[in-house]
Amino acid sequence: MGVDVEQYPPFQKRVFDAAYRQTGYEPPERGADEAALYEHALGFLDKFTEEAHARNLPVRHRLDAQSLVWVVVKGRGVIGETDNGEGKGVTRLTSTRDMETLADDLFLPAEFLEEIKELLTEKLQVIFHGPPGTGKTYVAKELAMHLAGADGSVDVVQFHPSYAYEDFIQGYRPTLKGGQLVYELKDGPLMRAAKRAEEEPDADHFLIIDEINRGNLGKVFGELYYLLEYREDGIRLQYSREEDEEFSLPDNLYVIGTMNTADRSIALVDWALRRRFHFFEFHPDKPPVNAVLREWLSERARGMEWVADVLDKANDLLKGRDAAEAAVGPSYFMQERLDEEKVGRIWKHSVLPYIEERLFGASGVADEFALEKLRREARGGGAPQDDDADGDEEPQADEEE
Repeated sequence: MGVDVEQYPPFQKRVFDAAYRQTGYEPPERGADEAALYEHALGFLDKFTEEAHARNLPVRHRLDAQSLVWVVVKGRGVIGETDNGEGKGVTRLTSTRDMETLADDLFLPAEFLEEIKELLTEKLQVIFHGPPGTGKTYVAKELAMHLAGADGSVDVVQFHPSYAYEDFIQGYRPTLKGGQLVYELKDGPLMRAAKRAEEEPDADHFLIIDEINRGNLGKVFGELYYLLEYREDGIRLQYSREEDEEFSLPDNLYVIGTMNTADRSIALVDWALRRRFHFFEFHPDKPPVNAVLREWLSERARGMEWVADVLDKANDLLKGRDAAEAAVGPSYFMQERLDEEKVGRIWKHSVLPYIEERLFGASGVADEFALEKLRREARGGGAPQDDDADGDEEPQADEEE
């Protein structure tokens, strides 16, 4: 390259592998060394130049051909790359689909979703964090499907304490062959998603990791810690065989994690992970999540808007007890055919037990967070009169009527 960059341009194996697949060009032999891989890439650029000339396209030399290959494969149809301020190129998401429709469906402002998209563009991986019931997983799935479109894909996996590297990335698993029990190397959801993204470089692919902080991340991620930060590099995986190529994460695979901040295992999330992800908060007390339930009730359950006032009151009380991280999210009540009876069941069997668990050992929790009490105290709550709180008496008719 130092002698003549026009004839010996820079080379990145992943980009050329994708170009071979797109054009039908024969790939290099498995196990080829670096010199053979580079020589094969130069042969491809010569063929590319020959085909370009046959179509009257002005490709002057291998560097021109390499630049076009890079734009088509690495840029996937967008104009170049942006810079993230750290000297690293960042590929833009290819989706140009309107966010307004999705925003209306999610009862969230389009600017909120556009900001998440920008974070994905910059670092390729984000984590939604906040109390339960704030819609983190639902928004992650809906946004990913929207951005992936018909050409991309969305995979979902949930972490838990017994989840391991072999489950997530790659490991040997028992299987029956000819009636005999044998062990085969099987790919986990990360490897499957990465291979699909590698095979389809013109589309955007998403991997959603739900409850990411409930797994032993150091044990589950393994080499992924390195790959998330250095996507342009390849690395040999724990179970790689000698003939296997180095593995790298395609830059059209986006990772969205969700993290429940009420789960005490959040303390297990180390700074190595935090540095590799953008973090995006979903909190019932902060915009725009604090307005979601009220807007949903106005459109889907008219007359039940008082539920949003009750939820605000409950979260204010939790904040007063230094338990803001345990705030109750709106998703509990975003259910079809919502009525007072259903709200009562949800509060009694879901919300109140959750609050009692979060305030374990505190006195008077059940009385302080009783639904009817909060309804009476909530501003503009539309609470029933005390003598009709149980709904047994008919309301008195107005005297003029």
